[in-house]
Amino acid sequence: MKRTWKVAAAVVLIGGGLWTGSLLNLKAEGAGVTNQPGTADDPVVTKSYVDQQIQQALKGGGGSTTTPTAPPTPSTGGSDSSATEDMKIVDVKPGQILIASAGTEFIVRAGKAVVYSEDKNGISDLTDGKDIIGGNAVVNNHLLLFPREGRGIQVKEGDTHNLTVIVRGGYQIK
Repeated sequence: MKRTWKVAAAVVLIGGGLWTGSLLNLKAEGAGVTNQPGTADDPVVTKSYVDQQIQQALKGGGGSTTTPTAPPTPSTGGSDSSATEDMKIVDVKPGQILIASAGTEFIVRAGKAVVYSEDKNGISDLTDGKDIIGGNAVVNNHLLLFPREGRGIQVKEGDTHNLTVIVRGGYQIK
């Protein structure tokens, strides 16, 4: 009889503790979040608005208000060299080597690639934070940085499919 009483008391205490803890958790879930982005307490503003406010403050900030300018739209002209316009899609066939200029970035989108290097050094896999030595496999969709010329990528030996590579910077195909 005493044992069943102890078990029942333990069940009630544990159940009561869990129930109390769940009530405290419900109250604490939203306690730390008072300002959601985009609300009146935390408005979203444009860079041009912030720049104008800084300029007004530096000039003595008269009481006049100015309207923020619209953000610039991306240009599709040939003279603007923004980051997206520098990117090129390059297909590398088996037997070819895609050699990068110093500072060039690659992203292998499709195919099985390996690192090509004329010396014992390799390239930087910025996604994993590792160096990949010549002859080792490249993981698709990782950002690769070529610190010096004479390094590149090629189709893995034995593979008959092309590589599809996004290139930012200078390159040549050998």
